[in-house]
Amino acid sequence: MITHNFDYKRPATLQEALGLLSDGSSKVLAGGMSLIPLMKLRLAAPECLVDIGRIADLNYIREENGAIHLGATVTHYQLENSPLLRSKCPLLSETAAHIGDPMVRNRGTLGGSVAHADPASDYPASLLALEADVVIAGASGDRTVTFADFIVETFTTVLEPGEIVREIVVPVEHSSAGYCYEKVVQPASGFAIVGIALRIRKEAGRIAEAHIGVTGLASKAFRAVAAEQALMNGSADPAAAKNAGALIADGVDANSDLYASPEYRNHLARIHGARAIAIALSRAQ
Repeated sequence: MITHNFDYKRPATLQEALGLLSDGSSKVLAGGMSLIPLMKLRLAAPECLVDIGRIADLNYIREENGAIHLGATVTHYQLENSPLLRSKCPLLSETAAHIGDPMVRNRGTLGGSVAHADPASDYPASLLALEADVVIAGASGDRTVTFADFIVETFTTVLEPGEIVREIVVPVEHSSAGYCYEKVVQPASGFAIVGIALRIRKEAGRIAEAHIGVTGLASKAFRAVAAEQALMNGSADPAAAKNAGALIADGVDANSDLYASPEYRNHLARIHGARAIAIALSRAQ
C-alpha cells in the first residue's frame, strides 16, 4: 500500500532532532524496519518523519566505567559483530544474530526496536536478563530508567512526546558467566513466538546468579522470577534446568495467534526455557 503524505527532515544533531519533535506531530525514523511497514498499512500516519539515522553521535559501542554504552542507531549487524560485545556482553551479540534476515539486521536499529516495544521482539528478553538501563533524551535533558520500567505494555513505553531513546547501557559481563538466547521463530515475520534469554553465574558448583528474560509469550517481555528463584543456590546439573524450565510460564496470560495457542506457547516456553538454562549452565565456568 501507499503511505499518507508526510514531510521528511534529516537533522544533523540530536538537539536539532529534539527541536523538530517538540510539537508532538512528528515520528522518529531510525532504521525504518518497524515504522515504514506500519505507514504502508496506514496504521501510522505521522505528519513528519525526523530521520535520526545519520546522526553520528547516536552510533557507538563503547565501554565506560564498567558498563557498555550502545547508541540508539547502532544496527543489529553491528551488535552481532562487535568484538567488544562478543567478549564482554555475548548475550546481546547472540540475540542480535537471531533477528530477522540480513536486510533487517543491516538496517534495523537497537533504539528503534526498543522504542517500538513489540511484545515479540528479541531484545527485551536479553535486556531484562542483563538488567539494562535506557537513557532518554528530551528538551529538558536526559533521564535514565531501567529497562524493566521502560516497557509499559504492548507497543507502549515511558517515552513522552518529544523524547528519543539516546542509548542503552548494559553491564560488562563477568568472565565466568554463562548465557544463552533460545528462540522459536515465527516463520512469516522472524519474530519470536517464544524467546528465552539467560545469564547464569556459578560458584563452587552451585548457581550464584540467575537472570531469565522472556519475550513473545505475553503482552510484554518479563522476568521469569519463579524460575530464577528455583535456580538460585541450587546445584548446576541437568535436573536444575528441567525443574526451572517448567516454571518459565507460571502465572502468565499467554498470547494467542494463528501460529500458536496459549497452551502451545506455554509448552514451548517450558521446553525451550529448560534448553536455554542447560546451554547457559554449560557455558558458565
